[in-house]
Amino acid sequence: MTALPPASLPSAAAARLARRAAAALTLVASVLAAQEGPQLDLRRVELSAGLHRIDAQVALAPRERQIGLMHRKQMPQHEGMLFVFEQPARQCFWMKDTLLPLTAAFVADDGSIVNLEDMQPRALDEHCSAKPVRYVLEMNQGWFAQRGIRAGAKLGGAPFQRP
Repeated sequence: MTALPPASLPSAAAARLARRAAAALTLVASVLAAQEGPQLDLRRVELSAGLHRIDAQVALAPRERQIGLMHRKQMPQHEGMLFVFEQPARQCFWMKDTLLPLTAAFVADDGSIVNLEDMQPRALDEHCSAKPVRYVLEMNQGWFAQRGIRAGAKLGGAPFQRP
C-alpha cells in the first residue's frame, strides 16, 4: 500500500466521492429510462373468460400498477394486464400516458366482472369501479364486447380461486 502525500488526500477523497456520485446518477438515469418504456417483464398469470384464454401480466407492486400499460404501442389480442390491489376499494383509472385504447374490467374477488369501462388513449377522464374491487383487468378495447362478455360474467384463474 502506498501512502498518499498529505496535500493529495482531499483530492483523492473528492475523486472517490465524484465516482460514487457518477455511479448513483447512472443508476438513477437507468431507472428513469426504464420508466419511459413499457414494462414487459412482469410475471404472468393465465386467466379465462368462458372459453377464451387470457395471458395477463400482473401489476402487483404500487409502481407496477402506476406504470400499467403506459408507453405500449401494441398488445396481442389474447394479452392484458391484471392489476392486483391489497384490499377491495373503489378503483379508478385514467390513460394519460397510455397509447392503446383499452377496456377495463373491474373484477370482484370471486372473478365476477362488476363493470366494464372503455378508455381512450391519452385521456385524463377517470374510469372507476361501480363498487369496491381488488382486481382490474385491462384488455385491448373491444375484446370483451367482441366475445359477448359483459358485467356479471366470471373470469377464471388462480387469483379468483379460494383455497
